[in-house]
Amino acid sequence: MSRIGKLPITIPSGITFTHSKEKGRVSIKGPKGELHQAVDPDFVIKNENGTVTIERPTEQKRHKAMHGLYRALIQNMIEGVSKGYKSQMELVGVGYKANAQSNVLELSLGYSHNVFLAVPSEIKVTAFQEKGGNPTIVLEGIDKQLIGQVAAKIKSLRKVEPYKGKGIRFTGEYVRRKAGKAAAK
Repeated sequence: MSRIGKLPITIPSGITFTHSKEKGRVSIKGPKGELHQAVDPDFVIKNENGTVTIERPTEQKRHKAMHGLYRALIQNMIEGVSKGYKSQMELVGVGYKANAQSNVLELSLGYSHNVFLAVPSEIKVTAFQEKGGNPTIVLEGIDKQLIGQVAAKIKSLRKVEPYKGKGIRFTGEYVRRKAGKAAAK
């Protein structure tokens, strides 16, 4: 049995959990917003006394694979609508800059032209630079999957290179550095 899937999920106060078996959809509403997730109608989702449990119908490989996934998705949705998610990234490199206006992120990453990235309206993006520090980009929202996807897209614009450590990285991320040509002698 799935170790993750069999764990119960506690629903904090102020969160509304609804499950429609006919539509195969779970909706969670909280103080920060509302999220929806499609769920296989074969799965049994029980909401009793402020806890949600998910039971799989059979021991098929497909059902085993989806059991823990659905539990994790519902847990992330509950946490998102109650607390929200935040991802912080920094630009390491000489001349690298970030500027956010409404939901358009303008990045100067050492290319011949600036890169403009439209961020989905569900995510709030801010960019700032403290004196003597690296430019920082902060993504905030309720959908963990969407924040991760946008953060991955931003990181792919200038991947961290291992020799000088330049590029876009998460705040606090460790980058393994390589020795250059001088170390080979």
